[in-house]
Amino acid sequence: MTDRLHYGTPAKVMHWLVVTLLIVQFPIGWFMPDVHGGPPGGPMTLHISFGMTILALIALRFVWRITHPVAPESSLPSWQRISSEGVHWLLYVLVLATTMTGWLFASFRGWSLSYFYLVPLPMLANKNAVAIRQIDGWHQIAEWALLITIGAHVVAALAHLFIYRDGIMQRMLPRGWST
Repeated sequence: MTDRLHYGTPAKVMHWLVVTLLIVQFPIGWFMPDVHGGPPGGPMTLHISFGMTILALIALRFVWRITHPVAPESSLPSWQRISSEGVHWLLYVLVLATTMTGWLFASFRGWSLSYFYLVPLPMLANKNAVAIRQIDGWHQIAEWALLITIGAHVVAALAHLFIYRDGIMQRMLPRGWST
């Protein structure tokens, strides 16, 4: 185990970049026009590109977390340490599931995808009209599960910040930020 009690700058930067991108990503996905009829337009290309960026950041953050562990806060009750760890790993899994089901949805549609119109993205599957509906359902389930888990994570962080006032939130805040 490590003696580090705070997340390092790279972990914090990746965390807050993912937060920012998700704040942009969810509304794009929910408010874009119906995408079931034709090839992806601008909003879908942005949605896919932000999704790929989030996927890359989460993968980097996962590797960073494994190679740069932070000690659990010893002052927390064991149920909070265990649930915190579980929620963090669940967030990684749900971002992966949401991104991959979205990518599969586009692949099953037979869409030509690109990363911000610059780099073509590979198809994960062949066009398949039967699979489209199923994978779209899985994508929506993953989205809602991710949103609910993010909500629980935010509520817990705010509880530590404003109710418990135990300094837990400062582990992920930029240095010098106080509450």
